[in-house]
Amino acid sequence: MVSAAKLHKSEENTLRFIPYKQKLTDMLTQYLSSIEPGSVSIPLAEKREVKRAAIICISSNSGLCGVFNSSVNKLLNEAIRNYQAKNVAIDIYPIGKKITDYVKKLGYPVSIECNHLCDKPSYEEACKLVQPLVEAYKDQQIDELVVLYNRHKNAAVQLPTNEVLLPLSTEVSGIPTSSGAEDGSTQNLLYITEPDIPTVINQLVPNVVRMRFYATILDSTTAEHGARTTAMQVASDNASKMIETITQQYNRVRQEVITNELLDIVGGSEALRN
Repeated sequence: MVSAAKLHKSEENTLRFIPYKQKLTDMLTQYLSSIEPGSVSIPLAEKREVKRAAIICISSNSGLCGVFNSSVNKLLNEAIRNYQAKNVAIDIYPIGKKITDYVKKLGYPVSIECNHLCDKPSYEEACKLVQPLVEAYKDQQIDELVVLYNRHKNAAVQLPTNEVLLPLSTEVSGIPTSSGAEDGSTQNLLYITEPDIPTVINQLVPNVVRMRFYATILDSTTAEHGARTTAMQVASDNASKMIETITQQYNRVRQEVITNELLDIVGGSEALRN
């Protein structure tokens, strides 16, 4: 019941945030579709050879949530193997006590610990974590930023997701907007820009990155409560079945004991008669 109540609240927070995130993304995609491709340099969208990568992995602070945390562990192991095969250096930024302990167990240094973000997602705290990584990408200190987390589908299904946060995808063709149209196909809006196009775009892009990162935290938190609700429901059902089975066994043994006592009494009575 507690997990279900937390899931409901978390879903409400996520649903309230999605329209803002979607509208901001629509603004960027529509704006990019209105200018000449390649006319503006976007540092956060620049793709280059990956020599160093940053991995943000999100888990929970506690257990009893099924395979929620082990799914993130598997994603992390897979990402490490892929980067090692390409001789790419990695920095790991765990969010959540479970994944933090797992990273330490693997022998990797923990760059930063933000376990409190799992229990109480905060946009300001999320920005404090991701902003240094955004600046590091601009300065070419890292060449890729990925986020490993569980995406919420419903209370019974959580989808392990490896999402590339940087470089930011700026593809605008075929991307549906919140109005249902596709950028670059049915719309060609013209914008009057102040102070200039590069300044506006390079102010808008970091906001989109921060929004996407905060959305992953909200999504992971919702998925955690969904996984815990399902796990607790399954545990409760199994406990009920176990109680029923044990009760039947107890009653059967008790009945046997009573029957044996009755047989002893009847046998003694017959012996006295004889």
